[in-house]
Amino acid sequence: MRSVRMRILTALLVVAVVGVGGWQLLPSEEKKNKTITVGTTDAATSLDPAAAYDAGSWTLLNNVFQSLLTFQPGGTSPVPDAASSCDFVDGGLRTYRCEVRDDITFPSGRTMTAEDVKFSFDRVKKINSDVGPAPLLSTLDSVEAVGSTVTFHLSSPDATFPQKVATGAGAIVDHTRYAKDALRTGTQVDGTGPYRLKEYAKDKRAVLEPNGSYKGAVTDTGRPIELRYYGTPAELDRAWQDRQIDVASRTLPPKVLAGLNPSDPGHRVSVSSSPEVRNLYLNTRASSSLHDVRVRRAVAMLINREHLAGAVYDNTVDALYSLVPTGITGHTTAFFDAYPEQDVKRARALLTEAGVSIPMRFTYGYGKRGVAAEEAAELKRQLEESGLFKVDVKGYEWADFQKRWVGGKLDAYAVGWVADYPDPDTFGSGLVGTGSVMNTGYSSKTVDNLIRATQEHSDRGRVVADFRTLQAEIATDVPLIPLWQRKDYVISSEDVGGGQYLTDGSGAFRLWKLDWI
Repeated sequence: MRSVRMRILTALLVVAVVGVGGWQLLPSEEKKNKTITVGTTDAATSLDPAAAYDAGSWTLLNNVFQSLLTFQPGGTSPVPDAASSCDFVDGGLRTYRCEVRDDITFPSGRTMTAEDVKFSFDRVKKINSDVGPAPLLSTLDSVEAVGSTVTFHLSSPDATFPQKVATGAGAIVDHTRYAKDALRTGTQVDGTGPYRLKEYAKDKRAVLEPNGSYKGAVTDTGRPIELRYYGTPAELDRAWQDRQIDVASRTLPPKVLAGLNPSDPGHRVSVSSSPEVRNLYLNTRASSSLHDVRVRRAVAMLINREHLAGAVYDNTVDALYSLVPTGITGHTTAFFDAYPEQDVKRARALLTEAGVSIPMRFTYGYGKRGVAAEEAAELKRQLEESGLFKVDVKGYEWADFQKRWVGGKLDAYAVGWVADYPDPDTFGSGLVGTGSVMNTGYSSKTVDNLIRATQEHSDRGRVVADFRTLQAEIATDVPLIPLWQRKDYVISSEDVGGGQYLTDGSGAFRLWKLDWI
């Protein structure tokens, strides 16, 4: 996701600070229906699930749409939501069947049916938006709807398919209100999630009201919420300092995060380990300056992640040396093993062997969010300091940035990845499989075979060896260079609780868990 959503086998550290006035066990009647305002720099790029595959869009849509399955806080196995039950059938991992609940209604008053579910999955694949979640459904061959039963036929065994169903790619739309082959425009949303979208102003705000008709896994649909979108972390921080918002999440400036004091009675702080990562993606197409693998390896030899984490992020992120982040099944340090230190001499030898002119020039693009400009400047400095590269850096508004990387118009581009579901597969098939959403042009039969092999086992402990081999292949081929792994920070006023449940690595952003104290 997007950009981009996973918290498997990670330890949650939560520091909660009580306001000086003390806590109430339950919100007062006065506060019960009072809106909680949440500030973020992750604006939604689309209100149509078929074109939404970034953190901002899924933050909103996961609250207003419903999937057959969902993840409970801290859970790694999905549970029924719009479904009453789901399971693999016929003793294998190629046929997955769900029974749809009979008590879910769309805003129009129509009862959700199995036909709506089939329509929704078929629609995502048929539209196949360049910036949509269709790559998540790469193993889905066909969908069958009979009565209240939906049957998914997979092209190959895929133990992770239930987790993919639980993501935004599985959002169920009303087949009478959405075109099967075209994206919806405008601001109307016809979902059945815990919230209804009452008002929406692009890049400004989204006003959500609890959906009194919701039926599913969520037991309390929460308080009214207003999401407010800010263009920069500095703007988000000003809104927080001015008490214009009750909760600040994703993302305050690094210096602010580094200076948070859990003992400050004026707010509550939640800090959790997270598998959200940021990678530098390299265009491997013949048209790119980085087509030759020796050039990409030379770039990898010159990156100093520790300095990047300190100089740009005030050590609020951790250096990352592999495709699968720390704390996730199968994690290794493949890039450290292959490129243990900056090595200008070795990098020069590789460029000479590749027959390129030194300094070699390539383009680097980034989306104008957070401190991406400062990050780009630091990476440019590191690469050019060697005398081996000349990097043409340019920032783009997010939608334009997405189109440029998808269209193969950039040689290199840095993008954050929020895991879609709690399994290492989201980093394999999602980022480096043939046709992956990051669209680097990279394709490897070895990597694709390893990905398929890892999908054949329900016991995820059996995939560790294959994931380690896969990561070594990526460190050799270098279609991407891991940069860092984030920590999740949520800061809220002393009278708002539940911030620690907003994210947990499952891809969900649970606004309904926020409450007045």
